Amino acid sequence: MITMLSPSEVISTLEMVQNEHLDVRTVTLGLSLVGCVSDRLDVFCRKVSDRIRTTAERLVPLCDAIGDKYGIPVVNKRIAVSPIAVIAACFGPEELVEVARALDRAARDVGVDFIGGFSALVEKGTTTGDRNLIEALPTALAETDRMCASINVASTRAGINMDAVVLMGEAIVKAAQATADRDGIACAKLCVFANIPEDIPFMAGAYLGIGEADAVINVGVSGPGVVKKAIDRAMAASSRPNLGYLSEIIKRTAYKVTRVGELIGREVAEGLGIRFGVVDLSLAPTPNVGDSVGEIFQSLGLKSIGSPGSTAALAMLNDAVKKGGAFASSHVGGLSGAFIPVSEDLNIGEAAGSGMLSLEKLEALTSVCSVGLDMVALPGDTSEDTISAIIADEMAIGVINKKTTAVRLIPVPGKKAGERAFFGGLLGEAPIMPIRAASPENAFVRLGGLIPAPIHSLMN
Repeated sequence: MITMLSPSEVISTLEMVQNEHLDVRTVTLGLSLVGCVSDRLDVFCRKVSDRIRTTAERLVPLCDAIGDKYGIPVVNKRIAVSPIAVIAACFGPEELVEVARALDRAARDVGVDFIGGFSALVEKGTTTGDRNLIEALPTALAETDRMCASINVASTRAGINMDAVVLMGEAIVKAAQATADRDGIACAKLCVFANIPEDIPFMAGAYLGIGEADAVINVGVSGPGVVKKAIDRAMAASSRPNLGYLSEIIKRTAYKVTRVGELIGREVAEGLGIRFGVVDLSLAPTPNVGDSVGEIFQSLGLKSIGSPGSTAALAMLNDAVKKGGAFASSHVGGLSGAFIPVSEDLNIGEAAGSGMLSLEKLEALTSVCSVGLDMVALPGDTSEDTISAIIADEMAIGVINKKTTAVRLIPVPGKKAGERAFFGGLLGEAPIMPIRAASPENAFVRLGGLIPAPIHSLMN
């Protein structure tokens, strides 16, 4: 059954689309590749390509048609597949690079913007297939355009796999070096996670969980501009607005945006003849003015994101968004909250460039946002050990707080703190942030092993 909007919601939604940058950021088709398993590389790649082309051939035109029907643009169309480290476990690193190329070609052929699922789940240990995929990552990411990867190295139930964290530090540096002529852009397609959900529609973290159906439609809706304008109107209309009142305004706005996302998602799923999964209401910004999470902080009375009070403001924002989404739909999933990517948000990038937002404050903010250290550009000479240590810190926040956290770190070859990295499109550009007290070697992370799960993991 398709969720219907009331006449007043339709009018409000049209105003959001026309004046406040409301869009459906992504419709993501999740595809299981379990039926494609083969120990022959050519057979496996052919089955994967056929599976993608057969199921997704109508995805892009259908999304465009439904977007035109409602006047609500679907900005990105994406595919997420089963974790390749599991499905292609019998192949070595060089063969997995060929798998990545096959995925990339299939994504291009059906016209989607990205394909995710070059992924491994290694929170408690690594198999041979996992290690081979991680070894293949730098080349696979450098030699493809649409393919994205995610590696889950920690969970509240399992702890933090520090051996995998070290491997990811090494992989990130190699991926950056492999695309040195493009400011290390390969790293922008790689997320390292703690507590990764199985139904993320947003890249670079999207993959289809093993517990999901053969095919499913997940929708990611974004509306930071909508939330900002709602706050601005509330502040102008009330002589004495308070934070409880503003939280209610954000919650009601999130409700409307979630309803729009579910309407589009269900109609796409019905048109393709597959099931609808979740709507992920994440305030995912773009580099455009007026489409910024950072600007919401200023509407709430702060000088800038990063100034004292920012963590409290972000906690309130994230909570209100989740409450509004949960009231609007029984199928809210993914991450659903606020993203704070440095390069993809013009306002956040400016705060980082001016020094108002430091790497340390950004890490503190990730304790209450939906993801983590997202699209953070670092000096090109940042060592593998330092990258691994930053990953470990962020994983610890997720594990202890029973929440999803992730990092997309980009050490930009040949550039230093204070310079800028340029990625283009929705990825934007970013100031290169300094890392205080960093050293080339970090004996702590090199100890390896498994940091045990916290005591509150014993929930049975």
